Amino acid sequence: MDTRRPLRILATALGTAGLLISGCSSGSSTSAPSVPAALAPHYAQQLNWRDCGVGGFQCTTMKAPLDYAKPDGGDIELAVSRTKATGPGKRIGSLLVNPGGPGGSAVGYLQSYAAIGYPAQVRARYDMVAIDPRGVARSEPVECLTGPQMDAYTQVDQTPDDATEVNRLSEAYKEFASGCERRSGEILPHVSTVETARDMDMLRALLGDEKLHYVGASYGTYLGATYAEIFPARVGRLVLDGAMDPSLPAVDANRDQTAGFETAFKSFAADCVKKADCPLGTTSTADAATRLKQLFAGLDARPIPTGASRELTESLATTGVIAAMYDESAWPQLRDALTGAEKGDGSGLLSLADSYYEREPNGTYANLMFANTAVNCLDLPPAFADANAAAQALTGFEKASPVFGRTFTWAALNCAHWPVRPTGTPHRIEAKGADPILVVGTTRDPATPYKWAESLARQLSSGTLLTYRGDGHTAYGRGSDCIDSAINTYLLDGTPPTKGKMCS
Repeated sequence: MDTRRPLRILATALGTAGLLISGCSSGSSTSAPSVPAALAPHYAQQLNWRDCGVGGFQCTTMKAPLDYAKPDGGDIELAVSRTKATGPGKRIGSLLVNPGGPGGSAVGYLQSYAAIGYPAQVRARYDMVAIDPRGVARSEPVECLTGPQMDAYTQVDQTPDDATEVNRLSEAYKEFASGCERRSGEILPHVSTVETARDMDMLRALLGDEKLHYVGASYGTYLGATYAEIFPARVGRLVLDGAMDPSLPAVDANRDQTAGFETAFKSFAADCVKKADCPLGTTSTADAATRLKQLFAGLDARPIPTGASRELTESLATTGVIAAMYDESAWPQLRDALTGAEKGDGSGLLSLADSYYEREPNGTYANLMFANTAVNCLDLPPAFADANAAAQALTGFEKASPVFGRTFTWAALNCAHWPVRPTGTPHRIEAKGADPILVVGTTRDPATPYKWAESLARQLSSGTLLTYRGDGHTAYGRGSDCIDSAINTYLLDGTPPTKGKMCS
């Protein structure tokens, strides 16, 4: 697995949550807004930095209002980490990073990759900083299910064939939602993207920065765009890599992502069938798709052993394949896993699925999937009100992806039973008055289809689109000197690339 871009961090939680675009409040101002008096104590707090126990990093916690509508009604404690600019060169400020999800740990991403893997010239001029969003990882995490309960949940059939299986899937979603409400009911109404964007502005001020400099990947692009909408005059250098489209209703976003994974699978299949040992045949991408669907159908009827306590079900196998679509460096691992499954050994696909779900060998899960669902279900009205609506949408989803369409359709049902009403709506984000914002899109990105980057760049009044012709999810730091050079130049001197610039 490519350690530059850990799949488990960037994964958008299909299988547990589907992809739901996050919403936020509209409205913007071209002048820097003053801090409301009720928030003044939070903006004036002192950050007490300490050693993290990880070489070169400092950590602290920041208090933010649990409910911004009632700033004096109690706080939430948020985890922050940083590493100082290394020099040489004049320090520009702080560079916040977020890997996506929603639910990915920004602190974990900073310490395991960004502060090491970002280009040296960027790390020389910026303090590298991360804050785990509210409800995520070290920031009062949302909790929903125990490890054994989560194991059972991830094995529920997500391509139901009859009313009994539809009811079983609906009940699984209800039990998941009930578990979240029981274990994390107080925080569930307050993990929206808007609130996290407000937290980021507070951190910006506490770090002493006049403007926010930021690199967000995947869902992190929506978080960045939301910040720009609320605080346009405080936008510094924003890189939105693997962009999401905030104007889409949930059902359209899910359908688009379905098509994105179909595009990615075709790219994988075209590479696979050229190889003599391809487990999906050696004739055409259509043949490969047929073979994969046959494998899924066989697992639906009879799961296979994995050498562990869990068998490989159709749902886990599908998740394993999807995980490998995020980065073409995982394609050899996927070929080996599919070869093993064809021979009755499900361990390879199970390993890919476990990495996607952030399941540890001891059977515990990180809270990625819990936070993912909590944020998504709060940010937008659900894609489907009930199972009947999902069933009626099957044809459109299967047209978008004959391979994954059924799975994506039923995965989008998960927010129908959420215990908290959504607070966001789909809408365009313009962020009038913001400094130039760099939007990056990859032409065969599975999780955030390229047309979303095109759309966001058009929406943003100061948006510039940078295109990577290639495979995989996101573009920065994936081996394209052209992409990296353009982004580095923007981060270091504020100059975006020429409009329409394309790289390979």
